[in-house]
Amino acid sequence: MKLTRTQRLMLYSLGHYYRRLNQELQEKPISLKTSKITFIELLLDSKIIAKQERAVYKNLEMLESKKLIEYENKMIKFTEKGLSILNKINKEIHKFIDVQLYFDTAKKPKRKLQTVIKAK
Repeated sequence: MKLTRTQRLMLYSLGHYYRRLNQELQEKPISLKTSKITFIELLLDSKIIAKQERAVYKNLEMLESKKLIEYENKMIKFTEKGLSILNKINKEIHKFIDVQLYFDTAKKPKRKLQTVIKAK
């Protein structure tokens, strides 16, 4: 199943939001959910997804039609298929984050670095 970049970003955003929201409740038998309108407002406030409210709403509808999310009492819920794709996205992103963290803390190489003077 092919997802657009925006749909993947929205799926990842929802997953990350739920993980953050329920982080303190992991030891308890409860979890928090959000409504569609609340999630749309959060996305629009973040300015990360530069879409109009209607476009965000339509992307959520597409995720629902592809059976990646569903609604239970007006609250967004991941389906098994949606969780599977979210895990794939997380693995892919985690590789990029690992590379960034490695080079942020990496030692200098054993070989000497070459200095190059740039001409203006």
